[in-house]
Amino acid sequence: MLPAILARCVELVEIEIVADRTADSRCDTGFLRVSRLELRNRYADGSHSAPYPCDIVSRPGSDAVVAVLYERDARAQLAVLLREAPRAPVYLRRNKRFVHPDPREYLSLTEVVAGIVEESDGAGPAGRKLRAAREAHEEAGVRIAAESFREIGGETFASPGTSDEKIYFCAAEADLGAARDAPGDGSVMEEAGRLVLMELGAAIEACRSGAIPDMKTEVALLRLADHLGWLPQLGLFAADLPPELALRYRRLGVDGER
Repeated sequence: MLPAILARCVELVEIEIVADRTADSRCDTGFLRVSRLELRNRYADGSHSAPYPCDIVSRPGSDAVVAVLYERDARAQLAVLLREAPRAPVYLRRNKRFVHPDPREYLSLTEVVAGIVEESDGAGPAGRKLRAAREAHEEAGVRIAAESFREIGGETFASPGTSDEKIYFCAAEADLGAARDAPGDGSVMEEAGRLVLMELGAAIEACRSGAIPDMKTEVALLRLADHLGWLPQLGLFAADLPPELALRYRRLGVDGER
């Protein structure tokens, strides 16, 4: 299955910096907050480490939920719905120097559907599934009952050296052909977004090759494959393995509510 564009909005050609407010802004204001701390470790024998600096990047309701949307076609092949949208921090790498120069221009990034947990979602698995359902409608125009989502494994930290954000992973089967005219969240970044339908194995390969350079997307797609018992390297389900291999197959996923 070749990637298919299901919905296209305005075409983005460049992201321009209109103003740089860095020098006049406090680190405890704005959408992202930076806590600049001096820490020390306390050990069991009563001693302490030398003080050391630690900056922590946070945002209100910092935890996020991934909503992996998939469907099976008539040939039992698996397709996943991804969203391509501009990501200014990655695009603006072009203005910096890195030890390993990056020749690519990341005008947009392809990712799984995801969003920040909000107070109105509620706590626990039910709240996370509700957020997944809301993001599926908001970002992909797909209506799915919150109860249809399943959590696929435990949570992970996105970048624990600098951020306290935790990511939860949910998945649901849906009619991806109905993904149209997503309402969005009203932000400017949503204006240039589009939906991409890909075969699951091809999407995982795109993550490995760097064509989809988003870590949470690769983790989410691999977890989905394991959750469904799908072996992308072989293009079949574990249930289709020869009996002697099927007996040795063991899923790595964790099912059930926690």
